[in-house]
Amino acid sequence: MPVFAAIDIGSNSVRLSIAELRRGRLVPLHQDREVTRLGEGVFRDGNLDPQAMAHTLKVLRRFHRAVQSYAVEQTRVVATSALRDSHNSRLFAEWLKTATGWKLEIITGLEEGRLIHLGVISNLRTPAKLLLIDLGGGSCELTLSEKGHIKEIVTLPLGAVRLTQEFIQHDPPNKEELKRLHDFIGQEAGHIPRQITRSEVRTVIATSGTAAALVGAAQALRLSRSEGVTQTVVAKLVKRLAKLTVRQRAAIKGINPKRAQIIIAGAAVYAQVLHACALKGFRYSPLGLRDGILAQMAAEYDQHTRSHRQLESDREDVLLKTCRRYGVDLENAFHVRKLALSLFDQTRRLHALSRDSREWIAAAAMLYEVGMYINPAGLHRHAYYVISCSELFGFTPLQRKIIATVARFQGNSKPQLRDRLIKILPAQTRSDVIRSTAILRVARALNQGRRSAVASIQAKSRGGEIIISMKTGRGGADLELWAGEKEIPYFREVFGRELAFKLV
Repeated sequence: MPVFAAIDIGSNSVRLSIAELRRGRLVPLHQDREVTRLGEGVFRDGNLDPQAMAHTLKVLRRFHRAVQSYAVEQTRVVATSALRDSHNSRLFAEWLKTATGWKLEIITGLEEGRLIHLGVISNLRTPAKLLLIDLGGGSCELTLSEKGHIKEIVTLPLGAVRLTQEFIQHDPPNKEELKRLHDFIGQEAGHIPRQITRSEVRTVIATSGTAAALVGAAQALRLSRSEGVTQTVVAKLVKRLAKLTVRQRAAIKGINPKRAQIIIAGAAVYAQVLHACALKGFRYSPLGLRDGILAQMAAEYDQHTRSHRQLESDREDVLLKTCRRYGVDLENAFHVRKLALSLFDQTRRLHALSRDSREWIAAAAMLYEVGMYINPAGLHRHAYYVISCSELFGFTPLQRKIIATVARFQGNSKPQLRDRLIKILPAQTRSDVIRSTAILRVARALNQGRRSAVASIQAKSRGGEIIISMKTGRGGADLELWAGEKEIPYFREVFGRELAFKLV
């Protein structure tokens, strides 16, 4: 059974989770965590502090030894707010690569929210409406979903470490510091979209260490008996904690010494968010970003997992949203995708492409005309720009680049290994991208008239030739036949096989 490792490099702490995929379920094998405060320097002067980097790398070397001891098949290392905002994140990534061989992924706040949602939703019964709140060291993500479909994600610069460093200088903080802190949080909370503030959601789950500390403190102070806290209780905690010193806060069960340093700012954020969104309270869950990373790896490995179904749903949602945003002809996009996937599935022995390539083709079939929104002239160049620069939930930056490349070459230009856009891709993907492009070009040609004249296709191999039989309606498909035949030379060049079309 495959073993996966997920590493979350946050602004406050670094976390490791190792799990094995057994019969479609992830079984935890090992977890580790250490507070390194990597984000402190970033929030002060825009750079990662050398000592914080050294401390973090020391912890990551320990994680590396654990990963090796469990014979992990795939490791994914993800960084969030601190490295998003720092000027010297590339230096840290190079040090990490040298020390462990791992490649660092710096994800956006929106992707962070999606992955947290994936981790939570893959382990819970899907509620009708769900709001997730994740308060880290550098940022706070709010994710609203309905029946598992993400409706809105917002990321705010309201991390507990960031706010503490910016506003709190005294222990305990004085009135002026608290006022500035609350005013700033209130200002940023005003940017929460109406879709969230007016959602009237009942299921609210908080996933951060700050949330765990607030729940623990509420229980210790006999303000709550459950795994959740109400808005009223959080407001009481904000007032009570602000009057205590770090040592006094750390003495409260549930708040460890490190958390005690940043808990005032974290509690203030939760109070403001609950108030701004008219929420009764929240329930704590230990699930978080690492669980989402593991769920994504499991989904990509095994299409029978629950997380795979959720990942497919996330991807379909974002493709439809992007198509609508850029005015794509959805009827054409759906039909081209149908023909492309049919051709892909029927010619597997010929192209020998992976399931990943099937995903690239499907996404590119939906998005290859987004460039029309900018200008019909050079639409495929514009499509490359739009796709590669868009936030496509469920697709990694590399996958977005691949999809953009397949879409880019759906016009007059045909990709060659010497082309710049092909050469910037990883070497092991280049020939697959070219073959994927050739398959989509044929499918696109078979809907040249945008009228679904070719209802379906059947592909058969006979000798050295691939024969595509096209089932058509009463209007015929002469235009599609002509367009398809124009793709024969490039198909021959890519696959070394002849291509023929037949109307049935």
